[in-house]
Amino acid sequence: MNIQRSALISALLVAGALTVAACDGKRDDRTVGQKADTAIAKAEQKTEQAATEVKKDVGQAVDTAGTKVKDGLITSTVNAKLAADKSLSALKIDVDTTNGRVALHGTAPDATARDRATQLASAVDGVVSVDNQLQVTSK
Repeated sequence: MNIQRSALISALLVAGALTVAACDGKRDDRTVGQKADTAIAKAEQKTEQAATEVKKDVGQAVDTAGTKVKDGLITSTVNAKLAADKSLSALKIDVDTTNGRVALHGTAPDATARDRATQLASAVDGVVSVDNQLQVTSK
């Protein structure tokens, strides 16, 4: 939240508080200055609460973006390892990564190659688990 927007919100909150205080049917022996001080204090508190929530939301967004970048790096690395392996075809294997969990979809030429895909993916830094759903197809 930028400073101008915060100042505008604070000013509106003060104006609203003063209006409510002026229209309130209760007797209030405080001076206008005291009422303004109370309204300003409440506005500052609200602004601080809003700033805290914005910081929290930004932090969560940064965490989410960081996780997506890590997952993308894991997917790219697993794809590169599969492509470099002579018994596997990276073009026939789809790699999906979510929160470090890798899922392999597609085909492998035999059970040994299927198991090799799991080993290669598991060896990548950041991988939490591998769900190998590769189907063995004979040529």
